[in-house]
Amino acid sequence: MSSAELIRIVSRSSPMALAQVERVRAELAALHPGIRTEVVPVTTSGDRWMGDLAQLGGKGAFTKEVDAALLAGEADLAVHCVKDVPADRPLPAGTVFAGFLKRDDIRDALVHPAGRTLDELPAGARIGTSSVRRRAQLAVSHPHLECVPMRGNANRRLEKLADGEADALLLAVSGLERIGRPDLITEILPVETMCPPIGAGVLGLQCREDDARTIDIVSGLGDADAWRETTAERMFLHVLQGHCNSPIAGYAKAERDGRLSLRARVFSPDGKTVLDAHEWAGPLDPATLGTSVAVALLRQGARELIDTIPH
Repeated sequence: MSSAELIRIVSRSSPMALAQVERVRAELAALHPGIRTEVVPVTTSGDRWMGDLAQLGGKGAFTKEVDAALLAGEADLAVHCVKDVPADRPLPAGTVFAGFLKRDDIRDALVHPAGRTLDELPAGARIGTSSVRRRAQLAVSHPHLECVPMRGNANRRLEKLADGEADALLLAVSGLERIGRPDLITEILPVETMCPPIGAGVLGLQCREDDARTIDIVSGLGDADAWRETTAERMFLHVLQGHCNSPIAGYAKAERDGRLSLRARVFSPDGKTVLDAHEWAGPLDPATLGTSVAVALLRQGARELIDTIPH
């Protein structure tokens, strides 16, 4: 085989990130049997830093080193959890999303060693999470529970749970499935209780925009519904201009008949203020739907609410 048939894939080096790359490699092998792939793992500043992400500039801490490797030509393709890719600003100049894989489960899951549900937990039970989105929504639905800061990849957080640093964890269903531990799930929370983050359950394929060969090869892995849903969600967040300490949640859903809806919510950190919008696209394209929902929340005071939150 010639070197032209090799695609180098850069990714975070966590077990979950590498499992996500293996999915991409398997799908690429099925679609293009002649293509070889190799993995270029990097450890990001977000993986190394266990403190407040705001001190590193927010979610971009998980993508900066990956972007740098791609732009430097050290890799041809980056695989991202879209929820970790900042949407309040454009992708790094010179890069583009070539496609989004078919979406996985968007919901959150409770992991409790004794198999209890959220409703069964006693007052003061400690829930391990550093997500402002989860903390705000728990304050709404289960104000008697206590959130304790917990960062690190899913495997590390499970170790902290086993060490007694929390009584239960909130993790993404898709994440637990990707690391092969769905058996640990004791309750899957409905989106009405725990609205997911923007881009939940979606893996994005990022390339250099001038690399037509790689874009052509990997774009065939893309899912049309995931593209429409993710486009609407990321445009919503871009217009809203939320920062990493803003409790913002939302998800778009493409129906079989072609309709597209987007529901989004903005919270105060204590959950006492909740702004809600839900619209159907009708003739609107996904980006216009995302803009429309953001404007609806801005009319309700989302800008003022977000700007009062320190970051």
